[in-house]
Amino acid sequence: MDRSLFPGWRLVAPWGGTFITKLTKSMTKSIAALIKIGLCAIVAVGFLAQAQAATDPTGTWSWTTPGRNGGADRKTTLKLKLDGEKVTGTISAPGRNGAAAADTDIKDGKITGDEISFSVTREFNGNSMTAKYSVKVTADAIKGKIETERNGQTNSRDWEAKKETEKK
Repeated sequence: MDRSLFPGWRLVAPWGGTFITKLTKSMTKSIAALIKIGLCAIVAVGFLAQAQAATDPTGTWSWTTPGRNGGADRKTTLKLKLDGEKVTGTISAPGRNGAAAADTDIKDGKITGDEISFSVTREFNGNSMTAKYSVKVTADAIKGKIETERNGQTNSRDWEAKKETEKK
């Protein structure tokens, strides 16, 4: 008489106990499928985490532009913070003729995937000028276009900033 809980299954253990050594084909396929699904889920979560980290613009970014009339290069710094789909921050650019840097808040900042857009309005001698930024962000660079309007004429130029490493 077979006293096992699973008739037809071979129950043997080298230490004298018993355990199940035979699985049905359907159980083997089910376990294999669950393992594959689990591994795919782990890989997908890893890719999503990497993609999120790559498109998070939070941090300090900087770039340099040539000075006017052969003057010294001007370093501009952009500090961004991501809050959901909203991007906030400030841009700090040196003043003309060696004047101290002035911080200006960015406006209308938003992110969609890896694309960011925002605008910066600066005041000079009673005149205001708005620059519209539309860029793509990666883990260490922001590349795109800056559009400005002057005397009714829209000007566009390429732009790239590098992410600064955090100082600890």
